[in-house]
Amino acid sequence: MDKFAHIIGWGSYLPERVLTNDDIAKTVNTSDEWIYTRTGIKQRHIAEARESTATLAYEAASRALTVAGLTASQIDLIIVATSTPSHMFPSTACKLQDDLGAARAGAFDLSAACSGFVYALTMASQSIQSGAINTAVVVGAETMSRVLDWTDRGTCILFGDGAGAVVLQGSSVPGGIMSSTLRSDGSGGELLSLPNLYRPPAPVSGMEPFLNGHRHNVIQMNGRQVFRFATRVIVDSIEDVLEKAGLTVDDVALFVPHQANVRIIEAAAKKLKVAADKFYVNVEMTGNTSAASIPIALCEAVEKGMLKPNDNVVFVGFGGGLTWAASVAKWDVTPPEITRVDQQLRRVRFILARVRSRLRRIGRWFTGLGRSPTPEARLRDARKK
Repeated sequence: MDKFAHIIGWGSYLPERVLTNDDIAKTVNTSDEWIYTRTGIKQRHIAEARESTATLAYEAASRALTVAGLTASQIDLIIVATSTPSHMFPSTACKLQDDLGAARAGAFDLSAACSGFVYALTMASQSIQSGAINTAVVVGAETMSRVLDWTDRGTCILFGDGAGAVVLQGSSVPGGIMSSTLRSDGSGGELLSLPNLYRPPAPVSGMEPFLNGHRHNVIQMNGRQVFRFATRVIVDSIEDVLEKAGLTVDDVALFVPHQANVRIIEAAAKKLKVAADKFYVNVEMTGNTSAASIPIALCEAVEKGMLKPNDNVVFVGFGGGLTWAASVAKWDVTPPEITRVDQQLRRVRFILARVRSRLRRIGRWFTGLGRSPTPEARLRDARKK
């Protein structure tokens, strides 16, 4: 029997702190008008020092599970697409698995820059379609503010922080993720790169932590070349994924692109001869949140009633690598009403998951008491006895 991977839950989270173009203009030679006319961005959200990629991912994932009406014990797989993990290892996905209390789930991070969410969505949907798993949580989460040179006008105006997530579940009913296309071109890697991760505290009152010469571990970008690359691959990947699904652009109710620059999205719509309002755009209020941008935009589109059952929706991402990717899905769910009780239950589950995690750590500590740290040392102790 064929198995299909359906989106049954979605959720997003943006940090409370907002950084406007006027705020940036206080430390960089720019202006609100200059930024907006070139990018379409007015503001972006910035994570506080107490927040991390993992905490943003938890907020988005837990909301998606609430919409899906599932508990963490029903999750088989967690994939977090991110370029700004809290640690190289353990993965942000493992931290999320622990925070959610998803005791049965496998977990790993996926690195494909701004295309990461579509890559992760494809990996999860194919795992479901193969029968290997039944339920997956796919998250895009970033704290881009921590890998920016805040003196570089070409990059610091673009990026923001946030997270978005979807829940996928297997079903015998046709629909869900219908086709995907994944592409890369490593020869263009130097056009948009992050040489190494740097983790200063998040800015709270200004950009002071980023003005002390820390420029070697930050995003580097050739904006002109990236713009040309992006406008080309958006069109190519959309046409490719629709051909695989046996659809045309006229069959698509909504395109949800990576939110990098409104001019890139407008250029793609023009090349496809599609009305601009069929492309959902929220970059004005969020900036470029990299792997998080597509699921955040999807959640907003659903909240605004822009998708209804049996609509076809296309996700398309592009970014560092160079990478680009697209997926087309049949949208076949009606947003449920989330009550205050549901929200409180989500918080209770989070607390219980933290308690269970703490108990496991304590149990691990007690188990290790009185034991030598390595098998070799234990063998030496036994010989002495």
